Amino acid sequence: MLINTDPFFYAVAVPAVLLLGISKSGFGAGFGSLAVPMMAIAVTVPQAAAILMPVLLLMDLLGMAAFRNNVDRELLKFLLPYGLVGIVIGAGLFKLLEPSWVAGIVGVFTLLFLAQRLLFPPQSDAPPPPKWLGRLLSVTSGFTSFIAHAGGPPLNAYVIPLKLSPLLFTGTMAFFYFFINLAKWIPYAWLGLLDMQNMLTSLVLLPLAPLGVWLGVRIAHRIQPRLFYRLLYLGMFLTGLKLIWDAFR
Repeated sequence: MLINTDPFFYAVAVPAVLLLGISKSGFGAGFGSLAVPMMAIAVTVPQAAAILMPVLLLMDLLGMAAFRNNVDRELLKFLLPYGLVGIVIGAGLFKLLEPSWVAGIVGVFTLLFLAQRLLFPPQSDAPPPPKWLGRLLSVTSGFTSFIAHAGGPPLNAYVIPLKLSPLLFTGTMAFFYFFINLAKWIPYAWLGLLDMQNMLTSLVLLPLAPLGVWLGVRIAHRIQPRLFYRLLYLGMFLTGLKLIWDAFR
């Protein structure tokens, strides 16, 4: 069979893709990290990650077009090289690591970050996080993005304390993940993940990408910053729980 015809797969894949589209353009990568864990209920984590590759490419292009005037270029220049290092590490270790355990580690650190933010909220005059932390979390983001498209939680731990506006946050993340996701194509092909069945299945889901991005863009232009970050925290909380659940299931 050249295409996945399992109804249960589409029952989880359709909401996962819509959630990913909303995340890509409206709420950074908080909710979007749930997409692969949701789809992994029906298929393996590597297969879910491969199916989402063309979908991510289209979403990234749409997000970049929508937020092309809302990018912190200096922040992007700082984060991107280290994110690409994480891609290289992920490609080298992909066959040696169990994806569910990588996801579990990401989930634990996501919940620890949220606990720290909620129990010890930063003061209005608090300095930005140190550069070394940005480098480390960018590498981690590239690595976890390669393994399971779960690069959002580590990077959010550095970018959220910078207190960007919702539009600037979303636009900068849209450009960052476009280059990160583009860098995955060659190693994914080298690892044999971009086979005919995965790509044809992705084409079936592709029309959902503009709908999710459209919903996210409308939300991002209308939401208040305080509510924006509360929803982002909620997405990270749900992501952390789901990733840990998958690791120990």
